Amino acid sequence: MHAIFKEGGTSHRGAAPYGCCRLCGAPLATTFVNLGMSPLCESFLSAGELDKMEPYFPLHALVCDECFLVQLREYVQPANIFSEYAYFSSYSTSWVEHARRYCEMAVARFGLGPTSQVFEIASNDGYLLQHFLPLGVPVIGIEPAANVAEAARHKNVPTLVEFFGLALARHLTSQGQRADLIIGNNVLAQVPDLNDFTAGMAHLLAPEGAITLEFPHLERLIAENQFDTIYHEHFSYFSLLTIDRLAQRHGLRIFDVEQLGTHGGSLRVYLCRSDATHERSARVDALLRHEREIGFEDIESYARFARTVHRTKRQLLSFLIGCKKKGAKICGYGAPGKGNTLLNYCGIGTDFLDFTVDRNPYKHGRYTPGMHIPIHPVSAIDELRPDYLLILPWNLKHEIVEQMRHVTSWGCKMVVPIPDVQVVEPREFAI
Repeated sequence: MHAIFKEGGTSHRGAAPYGCCRLCGAPLATTFVNLGMSPLCESFLSAGELDKMEPYFPLHALVCDECFLVQLREYVQPANIFSEYAYFSSYSTSWVEHARRYCEMAVARFGLGPTSQVFEIASNDGYLLQHFLPLGVPVIGIEPAANVAEAARHKNVPTLVEFFGLALARHLTSQGQRADLIIGNNVLAQVPDLNDFTAGMAHLLAPEGAITLEFPHLERLIAENQFDTIYHEHFSYFSLLTIDRLAQRHGLRIFDVEQLGTHGGSLRVYLCRSDATHERSARVDALLRHEREIGFEDIESYARFARTVHRTKRQLLSFLIGCKKKGAKICGYGAPGKGNTLLNYCGIGTDFLDFTVDRNPYKHGRYTPGMHIPIHPVSAIDELRPDYLLILPWNLKHEIVEQMRHVTSWGCKMVVPIPDVQVVEPREFAI
């Protein structure tokens, strides 16, 4: 969702060599799932770019036999992905509300006030930090995409246009800055140099400060077949066990964890310095024990995932082919990164979808990477009156169904592709 890390990634001294685990440095040899060749999922094209060469890269996820981190090799450096970014968090009303509730919780739990300092790494368009302002808590956002950072500044959220790592953390502390709270929502997956990034957080953190990281939970990715959340912008896929190993390498410890419903099932992990006084919740040891019990320290548990992915591809294509044989009109809803993984892996182009729509005007008039499906405003659905809407950001299906219930007036149904194809009657769908 958001992105920030040290520019140059694995060129940093001490980073893992190409082909080695970015957490522990062990050689990578075991496939988690191979989704073939795919373009960068947020590289939306203008009409003038459709006839030009489009770069494709392997979308081959591997798992480390030593520390069990699921990861992609770094085929593209961060500066080539995130210096200008098409994702604006504020276009999801449910995500903004999630952020507001978090800010109120954090202020109460950590006693934040006018003398505190909060940093968000990958602060995007200020979707979260804006909620601290009326609470009187000073904030600083760190965001590498200048176009997105500018939107945050318009909300009066101070934002540095920088990649985050140990060098930036040292610069901030040299100016007397320390973080009482560091927030990283859906950014850790987008960090190629995990050790540099985590060392930076540890350096910036005040002695009794806290770090909260939110990221999709690997258990949910596997259990619910969320293969479309694998794309080049996401370098790593985490269990709590791998986060625990990462924290310990940098003098940090986990003191709490929450399981969230966001993004198909996420964890919110609370970290502090190893010598801080934050009491460790029983939830931490319970989840670590659970992950061991389900095989997250057994390499064979990871190798089975690919078979499920192949079955889902065949199922979705069979459904769409059947619809088109009957003359049905099908449109997409949304143009998220995960949707482009799905479309490219399954080979779904304009032979299946007339177009897709998105609430983000930045994407209007552009085309999806690889499959070149045109992206229109949401109003285009009412003009075409399709028979089916394929919901690409399936993690927001409840929000989308609520927004689009009126399509039932002409008999339109919605299709949720993950974990299996589900056809939804909007008037019957429980919100």
